[in-house]
Amino acid sequence: MKATIWHNPACGTSRKTLAILREAPGVEVTVVEYLKTPPSAEKLAQLYRDAGITPQQGLRLRGTEAAARGLPEADDATVLAAMAAEPVLIERPLVETGKGVRLCRPQDKVCEIL
Repeated sequence: MKATIWHNPACGTSRKTLAILREAPGVEVTVVEYLKTPPSAEKLAQLYRDAGITPQQGLRLRGTEAAARGLPEADDATVLAAMAAEPVLIERPLVETGKGVRLCRPQDKVCEIL
């Protein structure tokens, strides 16, 4: 099984999720450091749709200016454009496999798609 993780190595939850993926038998992991290589607004829209959450639910509030900028109440297109332009606004880690997508907070949510 192939798995892609949008990863921030400075985040403990992201590191724990990556460890689960690497320890899972038969999983081939692709790591995307999204702060260096941000996903497009279109890719983010697909990930959130496949995860069954809204872009607002995928918005990182802690340590960002998202709330001050009114992003939690903004429309999807505005939130996605802001995330693509400033990937620090993306909550992490996102994991995509053939079984679906999860925002892995807590990290054990990744087991739902393995």
